[in-house]
Amino acid sequence: MSRSPLSLAAIASAALPDRKATAVREVDLPGEFDGAEVTFADQSRVIVQAPRTVAASVNQEAELNLLADLAHHTETGQLPFQVPNILGSLPLESGGHAVVTTPLAGTPIMLDALTTRTPLAANVGRAIASIHDLPAATLERLGFPSYSADDYHGRHRNELEEVAATGMVPPVLVDRWRAALNDGKMWQFTPAVLHGDLAEEYLLVDQGQVASISGWGNARVADPADDLAWLLAAVNDDVGETLLMAYQANRSGPVDPYLLNRAMFLGELALARWLQFGLREQLPEVVADATAMLSELAAAVS
Repeated sequence: MSRSPLSLAAIASAALPDRKATAVREVDLPGEFDGAEVTFADQSRVIVQAPRTVAASVNQEAELNLLADLAHHTETGQLPFQVPNILGSLPLESGGHAVVTTPLAGTPIMLDALTTRTPLAANVGRAIASIHDLPAATLERLGFPSYSADDYHGRHRNELEEVAATGMVPPVLVDRWRAALNDGKMWQFTPAVLHGDLAEEYLLVDQGQVASISGWGNARVADPADDLAWLLAAVNDDVGETLLMAYQANRSGPVDPYLLNRAMFLGELALARWLQFGLREQLPEVVADATAMLSELAAAVS
């Protein structure tokens, strides 16, 4: 169910009855959410978001449970960036809540603009390291998923065999991925707290550094390589090396010598997941896109 900016402004006024709304404008939010920016008589501004789907509502509920803990870690300096600050919420008849937050600082990162000539790539590495150093008990206490290294290894084996069974993945890639999964040393990692859904729209930057990170509904305890795979696949090798070096320098504990190997593996396996999604949802254009990218990858590694 979609909601107009005016209806979201009414929700903000109900959630914050001590303030008087004077202006509202629609904002584009990541995911399946309607959003509006509401300005009050004192010139303060808030963001109101309401889920349009059941899946978005479930994701939002998970995030709400975690944000208070994350705010504490921001206040103590463990997290060197902002997270959404909840000012109020109202239950919706359709399920979930309309949530009122302060606006987050920054604009979505542009990965294709990252270079080694600026400190941003290293700052991104430090920001992700700070997430991965959060205590796992924070998420486990709230009921977020937690996976051991063996759990993850087994999940990836199952994924590979399922996609191999389609006959649509070039054999050179199936062999390459099986070899990676058979390298036991690669999969002896220590699980860490993950954001779980890092993407450009959730990673906001300002003045050359990470200012805010949102979208925490898919957080979990799992393989640190998960949060890095998409980044390392999207940037050039020099930027990736800068980012990874900063990440490793700012993580507590011993350096994981196979982190890059697993991140590269996961970046490649993401193409197989895209194929599986297209097949499952019966989307021919997605299947065509995935098979084309798999063919390109096969040619590059042959």
